[in-house]
Amino acid sequence: MRQELANQRRDASIARIAGRQHGVLSLTQLNDCGVDPSGVTRRVAAGRLHRIHRGVYAVGHAALSDEGRWMAAVLACGESAVLSHRSAARLWGILPASGRGRSGPARGCVDVTVPGNGGRARRRGIRVHRSITLSPAHCTIRTGIPVTTPSRTLADLCPVLSSTRFASALREAEFLKLPIGDWTDGDRARTELEALFLSLCRRHRLPRPEVNVLIDRYEVDFLWGDQSLVVEVDGWESHRTRSAFEKDRARDARLKVLGYEVVRFTWRQIENDSALVVHTVRTLLRD
Repeated sequence: MRQELANQRRDASIARIAGRQHGVLSLTQLNDCGVDPSGVTRRVAAGRLHRIHRGVYAVGHAALSDEGRWMAAVLACGESAVLSHRSAARLWGILPASGRGRSGPARGCVDVTVPGNGGRARRRGIRVHRSITLSPAHCTIRTGIPVTTPSRTLADLCPVLSSTRFASALREAEFLKLPIGDWTDGDRARTELEALFLSLCRRHRLPRPEVNVLIDRYEVDFLWGDQSLVVEVDGWESHRTRSAFEKDRARDARLKVLGYEVVRFTWRQIENDSALVVHTVRTLLRD
């Protein structure tokens, strides 16, 4: 009778922890609940625990939600681990949910970052990132899951997403009013193409331009004032008529007289030939 009561108390403790952690808990937490290795083995055999990763178990069933999978991956990587990159972006709501044919890693692959430059090898279903710059200031808790802050999440996404997808993620973070620090720049971009060009600048660490600036009687898309460089981004819809073509040339000529170098990039160039765009801007800024 006494043993049965003890087991009931252990199970109640397990249920409380799992309830806070989307249905999963670690072997260390099981031990803290008073469950020894033989007790874990019995519960697994009885179907009350289900092994998700080494040292991580689901309670009752293994059909986990995305949050359960993310929590399990973080627990599997140790106390200092946090959800990061695409998985963190999905938790914050700035990238669409995984699966159902969307691009990117398969649903079973979870991004987790651990501090330092060494540690465990990649685990099945987990993409482990190691970072010497990860600090407590870059980490927080969302729905009980340790995760990188929105600002750090964007910094991690910038090198791994296309310019188009990153611009979309940044816009969604701004729409959700997430705390994204320097990423929210009041960039004044009014079109998707302008936002795409700005994300390209961020991704390749180009100096930040002024956006939609008035020079003489013309408003230019992007300006680097110290270098007198103007970049205009041309979508087909806005520039396909003869009058628009002629106005653009008159505008460029006037800006040239005022001492500005004017460069134009099309949507296709920015999206499909970004290396050329970045090289051109970087070279002109150095001249």
